[in-house]
Amino acid sequence: MKEYLSIAGGTPLRGETVVSGAKNASLPILMATLLSGEECVLENVPDLEDIQVTIRLLRRLGAEASYRDHRAVVRAKNFTDNEAPAALVKAMRASFWVLGPILARTGAAKVALPGGDAIGSRPVDLHIKGLVQLGAEVRLEHGSVIATVPGGLRPGRVVIDYPSVGATHHLMMTAALIPGETILEGAAREPEIVEMGEFLSSMGAQVEGAGTSRIVIRGQEALGPGRHVIEGDRIEASTYLSAGAGTGGEVTVKGITQQALAPALKILERAGCEIFAGENSITLRAPKRLKAVTFETEPFPGVPTDSQPLLMAALTTADGVSEITETVFESRFGHVVEYRKHGAQIAIAGRTARVTGVQKLHGALGEGGDIRAAAGLVIMGLQSEGVSQVYELHHLDRGYENMIEKIRALGGDARRIPAFDGREVVLGC
Repeated sequence: MKEYLSIAGGTPLRGETVVSGAKNASLPILMATLLSGEECVLENVPDLEDIQVTIRLLRRLGAEASYRDHRAVVRAKNFTDNEAPAALVKAMRASFWVLGPILARTGAAKVALPGGDAIGSRPVDLHIKGLVQLGAEVRLEHGSVIATVPGGLRPGRVVIDYPSVGATHHLMMTAALIPGETILEGAAREPEIVEMGEFLSSMGAQVEGAGTSRIVIRGQEALGPGRHVIEGDRIEASTYLSAGAGTGGEVTVKGITQQALAPALKILERAGCEIFAGENSITLRAPKRLKAVTFETEPFPGVPTDSQPLLMAALTTADGVSEITETVFESRFGHVVEYRKHGAQIAIAGRTARVTGVQKLHGALGEGGDIRAAAGLVIMGLQSEGVSQVYELHHLDRGYENMIEKIRALGGDARRIPAFDGREVVLGC
């Protein structure tokens, strides 16, 4: 049954919560298990719809894959198929990343062009260009990427034209199963890249420089078993801290380090929040009203694009005018229309949003267009006077584990309510 989220806002969030494992680390590492025929074990994997889609994809390809109590166990001893089903790839863009591991294991792969969030074009040309430099022959046919390696994959130097996290993950895992030294120049530097390097190293590859723009992978003929504990989700942590900031509350998130959150924390500090860092926790104490700030999104170590809708939501009631420039995705202001329904004053000029803080917001009905836009609407509802409704909750289920329970633990009033499904027929006038 479809549901919507009902939020009674106006109460400052207070308390503490524990973040789940990082979705953006779990997904590529799960796909990297296809590189080995031995058992791979991942701990602290979040219970999300995207994780379930990935487990189904691994099974469809012939892997033994189980997931229970935040523990995933995968053994891809044999492949029964080297084609990733279009329905699963369309459901989750990251599914495309199985192309390289399948190609490295079997010598041929067919993967549909990806779907995913509606936040602008995220072309896979960087992925394909890198695979070609590693010896793949690639063609597009009827909406799918078909890759073969008639001469075998070969190590080499790959220059990534833009520090794409997805392309860096994809090329790292592929290179791990190519004997010899591969160098990735212009690589992404996000914490999730470091985690991929740690996992590939646990399987027997030699990875140096993960977390810098130059990564060296000494691949192996075969990889062994792998183990990894997924780190806390920095975007989930940013969500609850932004909600605490926007509601004028005091929130502690556990299971995350200050280093992982540093870019977003700097923005919240400039907005007037006090930040207290523990060994594996962050506490935010917000003023009654935030101060306007100006920032732009950038690849790590800049402010993450995923944090932009969350920070913008918090700043809609800040004192002054905030200017937010989105440099990563050209269409990541879709949430602005929904924020305006709450009374937010936001003007868009190209890639910059000009947010004029208002004294108060009011409850409204909104639809989340992607994972972070939906989370931003939750923050808007928590800040607003009256009751708000958020629809399209499947986006939240893709990216947040037990979000409603965590919000309620912080004192927020949020409930999932059965929604009218549109099948009733009304006769008469």
